[in-house]
Amino acid sequence: MTFLASPPRFLFFTGKGGVGKTSIACASAVALAESGLRVLLVSTDPASNVGQVFGQAIGNRVVPIAAVRALSALEIDPQDAARQYRDRIVGPVREILPAPVVKGIEEQLSGACTTEIAAFDEFTALLHDPALAAAYDHVVFDTAPTGHTLRLLRLPGAWSGFLEAGRGDASCLGPLAGLAKQRAQYKAATDILADPQRTRLILVARPQQTSLREVARTHKELASMGLRGQHLVINGILSRGETGEDRLAGAIYEREQSLLAALPEALKALPTDRIALKPDNLVGLEALQGLFTDSRLPVVPPRESPEPLRASGLAPLIDKIAAGGPGLVMLMGKGGVGKTTLAAALAVALAERGLSVHLTTTDPAAHLAETLNGSVAHLTVSRIDPRQETERYRRHILATRAAALDAEGRMVLEEDLRSPCTEEIAVFQAFSRIVREADRQFVVMDTAPTGHTLLLLDATGAYHREMTRQTGGPEGRAPTPMVRLQDSQHTKVLLVTLAETTPVLEAAGLQADLRRAGIEPWAWIVNQSLAATCTRSPLLQKRALAEHSRIEAIAAQHARRYAVVPLAEAEPAGAKALRALVAPGESTAQAAPCP
Repeated sequence: MTFLASPPRFLFFTGKGGVGKTSIACASAVALAESGLRVLLVSTDPASNVGQVFGQAIGNRVVPIAAVRALSALEIDPQDAARQYRDRIVGPVREILPAPVVKGIEEQLSGACTTEIAAFDEFTALLHDPALAAAYDHVVFDTAPTGHTLRLLRLPGAWSGFLEAGRGDASCLGPLAGLAKQRAQYKAATDILADPQRTRLILVARPQQTSLREVARTHKELASMGLRGQHLVINGILSRGETGEDRLAGAIYEREQSLLAALPEALKALPTDRIALKPDNLVGLEALQGLFTDSRLPVVPPRESPEPLRASGLAPLIDKIAAGGPGLVMLMGKGGVGKTTLAAALAVALAERGLSVHLTTTDPAAHLAETLNGSVAHLTVSRIDPRQETERYRRHILATRAAALDAEGRMVLEEDLRSPCTEEIAVFQAFSRIVREADRQFVVMDTAPTGHTLLLLDATGAYHREMTRQTGGPEGRAPTPMVRLQDSQHTKVLLVTLAETTPVLEAAGLQADLRRAGIEPWAWIVNQSLAATCTRSPLLQKRALAEHSRIEAIAAQHARRYAVVPLAEAEPAGAKALRALVAPGESTAQAAPCP
């Protein structure tokens, strides 16, 4: 692998969710450790699954990987990091300041912004920790999906600039003194990230249009931030020898090769590696050791060709959603599972029934316009753009509050609005506005990958708790966004997954988190299922057979109701292709036996 040749100290793997960042990061860490180097593998993803890959508990502490000598791992736990951060800020003043002041600081430190900056604190500490430098030759970072990672990598400069201009006033993180202590650490992090002799950024993509478009955008943004030590890895490419006479495999191969031939020039200029699609799930040491090999040996087909899985498609879910009247439909799950496509398909199906529908997304990396590829009657489309919402919020605050302030007060207000935490408030307000629209029409919301969505829901919960406190308890509570999300008559949460081990485990974990917040998922959707197709490719058949047990587990253990959507020959784009995903009579329960 080119990206592992003469590696610098720090390796960052990033890209759209579901492209295989974790598998490639873990395999890279194993390869470096087995070459005799001391390696620390770090996950910065709030929804990390590194422990699942190695089959052992890891968590927010450095632990040795039992199966690999000289390899250790750490999963940064945002909630635990936030708790330690709060203790560090509040502890020294708890016995000095009046109780109401301490309580006010604690309230300021209870939001999602604190969670994010606390995890970021741990991340920057790892970049220049002298003890880690002595203990490890390389640090490999498995990062969150792209939008979240770009925000993380922008933070060193953002917070450094904010601290330089700060006047010691309180921000949404509490006293700035808590951040000012980290000024040197943030500056060091910025220098390390921008130095290709110390840091290499590996952009991971799948041979899919949305994934390649996203990685091109990421490349451009990282370069604009001065982060130029970039490599490209395209993962999961179907080989010509695996297609045989299979129509589905042939269509996938042709589609992938066409996309690879049309790579943007900026990506073609990057050092690039290509990794073949594997027949088995990449869990366990043996699978990781074989990820970078391509023996070209043919895959042995299953003893018996599987018939397509018999399960309901999307049509019955659409019928129930339409019958329930206006409300919010939220699609949630791990990045890369197809939430954007399914959200668009659901919205088109509802709109073509003459219902008023608003399709929107909270995902910074979503491409709703490209997925729809045209307009549909009764359907409006929007996107919660963090930058636009932040600027709108700043203008509103300055227009409504600055007039009553003197020059010094206005300066303080403008400084506070330059805080990166302003984005959290702005995005939450935009989210709240759209949730309220669901009182009078259908709102279909494509959400960001799991970790980022949980941060947004955390902000929703914090706002709900504050409003409940101000209104004197649940009996007098205002109809906050959280109240609407908890109302199963108003909100239907659809958990989207692939029939693969990690996405299913993550969806199950997300369901547990939602239930703790009083939100009951309405249904699961298993997307891009090979088990629901008639593939005759030996490699795809092996993957299809492995899906059966996972889908059975979803039905038996997790989902109140579920649907299975077959893998399409072409990436669905445009109303016609989206309609085909949900057209009545096309559920896999009615599929004819394979020829």
